[in-house]
Amino acid sequence: MSAQLINGKELASEKRESMKKEVEMLKEQGVKPGLAVILVGQDPASETYVRSKHRACENTGIHSVSIKLPDTVSEEELLGHIDKLNEDDAIDGILVQLPLPKHINEDAVIERISPKKDVDGFHPISVGKMMIGQETFLPCTPHGVLEMVRKTGIEVSGKHVVVIGRSNIVGKPVGQLFLNENATVTYCHSRTQNMQKHTKDADILIVAVGIPKFVKDQDVKEGAVVIDVGINRVDGKLCGDVDFEEVKEVAGAITPVPGGVGPMTITMLLENTIQSAKARVRS
Repeated sequence: MSAQLINGKELASEKRESMKKEVEMLKEQGVKPGLAVILVGQDPASETYVRSKHRACENTGIHSVSIKLPDTVSEEELLGHIDKLNEDDAIDGILVQLPLPKHINEDAVIERISPKKDVDGFHPISVGKMMIGQETFLPCTPHGVLEMVRKTGIEVSGKHVVVIGRSNIVGKPVGQLFLNENATVTYCHSRTQNMQKHTKDADILIVAVGIPKFVKDQDVKEGAVVIDVGINRVDGKLCGDVDFEEVKEVAGAITPVPGGVGPMTITMLLENTIQSAKARVRS
């Protein structure tokens, strides 16, 4: 029996419909949520992603600003753009598209964004608050993953969650979000010995390693929820870090690639921007 498909596109579409109503209510109070995205250089994947964000903002009624800078831009100049956006009352969220050119210190850029406008959830203050369970902007992909698992109806509390990957953007924070929901969390990575022993024990398996079809059917416990965060291009086609065709025969629920986690990432970004605008109304 094939696994239940966790359709990120459908879930994102549902959430965006309710977001449109929230944006309308904010506009009635004289506030239009605003998101600014800074793109440095001409990375095709980043450009595609920024265009998707712009379209999503337009569809939801969020004011969207894109700032494109050449890859020769100095760190000082980039920080200057962030400073202006920090001071701009029409902007509720600031996002700098990663990766950045090697001559720019990524940490310095992330830390320059005001925590009040850190809708990516990458600022050390946001990360620290997430760690101790305080209210903050949650990182978009990990938050999207949690929402997708909730959509399956599975009770997260007490479940064993195994995360393959330990990046600061997905792996580490996604494990923390599930820990905050009272799951038991195991992290696997390139130094993990006998990884299959861990993955076979997972009630919920989250894969974010950037290796095409890394997880096979023999790595997955029967009936497990499998969330594939990877996006890889093989022979011109997109595929994930999970061998979808194999694993769907073993898993209880699984996300496709494309159409799985990706649409949810942008949706959670919009949600954070709306939350920031609501805070502006309250202040």
